[in-house]
Amino acid sequence: MLAGVDNRSVSETAAAAIFARGAVVLVTLNTPREKFWGVVLELTTAGLGVRGIDLNSFDDFARLVREGEPVAAGAVFFPMHRVERIELDTRNGSIPSLTERFASKSGRDFAEVVGLSEFSAERQP
Repeated sequence: MLAGVDNRSVSETAAAAIFARGAVVLVTLNTPREKFWGVVLELTTAGLGVRGIDLNSFDDFARLVREGEPVAAGAVFFPMHRVERIELDTRNGSIPSLTERFASKSGRDFAEVVGLSEFSAERQP
């Protein structure tokens, strides 16, 4: 432990940096058990705001996007007591990320579909 620094505040700061607004994540929830894939809108002690889709809808959502149907990712808030795990959507060796799989199946970038450019614009001065 660093002198005068609470370990909890260090880990919360690190988590806030990694899971900042605009990060693409896979969220595992409990009660009921479900997985949600999307972009972080907000992460607080109260909960997690995400814009995305239930992972069970992944293939259908990608198909609808590919076909040009008017679909949109939902914005939801999960209270922290339901959040079991949050992981970054990244490639693991030869296993593509969900973002890469989505682009392959739909022909479009996930960032474009969920409006990720909005987050980049917000970060610029």
